[in-house]
Amino acid sequence: MYFTLMIVIFILGYACIALEHPLKVNKSATALLLAVFMWSIYALLGPHIDSEHLIVHLGETSEILFFLLGAMTIVETVDKHGGFAIITDKIKTTNKRKLLWVIAILTFFMSAVLDNLTTSIVMVALLRKLISDKKERWFFAGMVILAANAGGAWSPIGDVTTIMLWIKGNITASMIIKETFVPSLVSMLVPLIIISLTMKGNVERPVVNEKSEGMLTSNLQRNIVFFIGVGSLLFTPIFKTITHLPPYLGILLGLGTLWVVTEIMHKNNSTKYSRLNVSSILQKVDTPSVLFFLGILMAVAALQEAGHLKLLAENLDKIGNIYIINIIIGMLSSIVDNVPLVAAAMGMYPIADVAANPELVHFAVDGAFWEMLAYCAGTGGSILIIGSAAGVAVMGMEKIDFIWYLKKISIWALVGYLAGAGTFYLLSHYILHT
Repeated sequence: MYFTLMIVIFILGYACIALEHPLKVNKSATALLLAVFMWSIYALLGPHIDSEHLIVHLGETSEILFFLLGAMTIVETVDKHGGFAIITDKIKTTNKRKLLWVIAILTFFMSAVLDNLTTSIVMVALLRKLISDKKERWFFAGMVILAANAGGAWSPIGDVTTIMLWIKGNITASMIIKETFVPSLVSMLVPLIIISLTMKGNVERPVVNEKSEGMLTSNLQRNIVFFIGVGSLLFTPIFKTITHLPPYLGILLGLGTLWVVTEIMHKNNSTKYSRLNVSSILQKVDTPSVLFFLGILMAVAALQEAGHLKLLAENLDKIGNIYIINIIIGMLSSIVDNVPLVAAAMGMYPIADVAANPELVHFAVDGAFWEMLAYCAGTGGSILIIGSAAGVAVMGMEKIDFIWYLKKISIWALVGYLAGAGTFYLLSHYILHT
């Protein structure tokens, strides 16, 4: 009974999140209630669960929340100091079509170096400096989500699911780049071309307020804050590689460093620069978005704990075709978080020993199944705005409506996703012979 009831509650909660604006109920409130109801049903009607299981899932979710909180605060601190002028001053064009291409390509490659979540936060901050009209900015923000997820899929450090596969030894860094770069690029270029064809005219840039916070700082101070902030974001994957500690600790290291530097920088004029202090910026962080993340991830964790995702993986296994299985997993990752989906797939299909079982070559290290899983799980989340960490972050920062994204972006994200999957199949099956 509890098994079916949890599915029904999840679908109802998901529908309320999608219909946030018509219902006039904040999605964060719905997500929190959904998480509590899901776990309560499982605890009351399901088998006995140990509180340690809940703590484990909360710990995994908290890693993402603290990463998001730290990255958002670093980006906002750089923005308040006018640091992003270093980049925005270099982007001269106001032509919508050209600007969209610049933003998309920049996001695509930045996401591979940083990760899709951090990159999306940085790019939204840049968009606010380049485009004044909110609805126009939404189209660019939508393209940022697509480009960030596509860029993260072909890099071993660009997406949390790719990192999972890399750390566990299912894939190697060189092969994931070789086999998924072109499909990921295709998945971005297809919607980029389509969306850019619908754009005409020029964007209107925001009017620069001479009394804004950024104008309180000198060029030296802006540069210092910019390079420490961006350097902290870039150092996070290096920190993880060196220490083998979770990425959120690297982000907190960067935030703490930036906090100390800005405190020293403004210590002689604390009243005038109070708005630039990290403590003040933290009070303005988008807490509802963080709580939304908490709710939706814990709700999915309940499905994982109850065995729904394992059952899903077992049913997918009956299909037999690894390419179709991965395409379905990618599409499902736009509804259910891709991390538990990939974890379930990794549990279902252990790394194969090709010497002992030559027929399982697709499941060996760098096999086609693992490489395509990285692509599909990374890019499939773009189909719906709440299907990826990048999408949720952008949704929270720009207050993008779920239905608006569904109408304006989702169809092109799906077309790009399928085009990239088709490209992967052709390359893998006929050219790379993996």
